Amino acid sequence: MAVNYIGMALVLNCGSSSVKYQVVDTTVDAPLASGIVERVTDHALAIREVIERLGDSDSGVDLTKITAVGHRVVQGGEEFSAPTIIDDDVERRIALLSNLAPLHNPGHVAGISAARKAFPDIPHVAIFDTAFFQTMSEAAYTYAIDKNIAKEHSIRKYGFHGTSYAYISHEAPRVMGKRPNEINMIALHLGNGASVCAMRAGRAIDTSMGMTPLAGLVMGSRTGDIDPAVVFHLRRSAGMSIDEIDHLFNSQSGMLGLTGYSDMRDVEQAADDGSHDAQLALEIYCRRIRGYVGQYYAQLGHLDAIVFTAGVGENDDIVRLQSLVGLSELGIIIDPERNAGRKKQATLISADESPIEVWVVPTNEEREIALQSIAAVS
Repeated sequence: MAVNYIGMALVLNCGSSSVKYQVVDTTVDAPLASGIVERVTDHALAIREVIERLGDSDSGVDLTKITAVGHRVVQGGEEFSAPTIIDDDVERRIALLSNLAPLHNPGHVAGISAARKAFPDIPHVAIFDTAFFQTMSEAAYTYAIDKNIAKEHSIRKYGFHGTSYAYISHEAPRVMGKRPNEINMIALHLGNGASVCAMRAGRAIDTSMGMTPLAGLVMGSRTGDIDPAVVFHLRRSAGMSIDEIDHLFNSQSGMLGLTGYSDMRDVEQAADDGSHDAQLALEIYCRRIRGYVGQYYAQLGHLDAIVFTAGVGENDDIVRLQSLVGLSELGIIIDPERNAGRKKQATLISADESPIEVWVVPTNEEREIALQSIAAVS
């Protein structure tokens, strides 16, 4: 029996102080409605405001036709590996995972609770960012620390940006004229947060983010990979507290720490104006990407495509070019003319003679959440 992906879903991304929403009809490309409620102190009031906005005659939305409410949840731990219909027990278990995502899961739970009360007769589905990476092998997700401590405290690689990669896993092969199980792919989700995912036949085999979204690539304000002993050194040498180091690594590092700018457009403008710091930061940023491409190429053994996506990946031709420069011997050759400019639709940017295809494929996480939610309740 075929899975039914046709329907209308309300997609909610509830944070600690905001509620983002989108109404997706899977039979049309663009969302019917979208928006954000900010400065949230009471999620019940925020959900009520969402309903009022969507209930307005100008919204173009018929709330009675919504077949599922899909909730983005950052951390699903080891127990959630697929879209999950939410009941009281599932809501409780998501709350228990807040120790692994203290900045995200509490807001998700508050939003889920409020939305379930506001829409009691519509099924609610949790879509986990971490679920896509549950196909990684034990060797890929295990850290080399005491195994008993790791087990007791749930320390392992989880990965993030999973809904984006899930979308790319089927959308990129589609635009290439292939099926997901026919290609090996490295996908680069480059935004203010950034990560890499290696996929074999549409399934994740490794990813750059780890137990938290801090690991991996250089990001807007996050360090990416760094020697763990830097934490001990800052504690002993600078007298910094754990919370201060946490803030430094997550909010004052990355491109912001290197240049004073977290927006890549500002960094590149400063580099054009002759700033050594900005030029160096761009080199570090692209060097890190290139290193992961090489690492995951080796892990896959055979590579068919590299895909850029998300804000920087879709819009920044400088980063795309510099990230893959010098890899022609590996079969990766970008065509500068095809690469030039922002890409609002799927675009091949590799040269005709490149054995490995390089694409820009815009991601659509909300649509992926809607598709998975509708499939879960069908």
